[in-house]
Amino acid sequence: MNVSIIRAKFDEKHMWLTLSDGRMLGVPLALFPLLQRATPLQRSDYDLSPRGIHWDELNEDLSLDGLLSPVPLAAN
Repeated sequence: MNVSIIRAKFDEKHMWLTLSDGRMLGVPLALFPLLQRATPLQRSDYDLSPRGIHWDELNEDLSLDGLLSPVPLAAN
């Protein structure tokens, strides 16, 4: 994949990722309880790599490939 995360922002309910190809990806924090419970300061202390995003203090890593993968819907 030639796309990477170039910036991350957070609001109360979402992580907003700006990608190098111009897309904006909104991800609900509810999918990542550790990030949801983190303080705004902890969430803003991240490192970007070509493969994803890492929070050292939280010991949390998210890959861009994983974030862009479709999530299967639960069967009823």
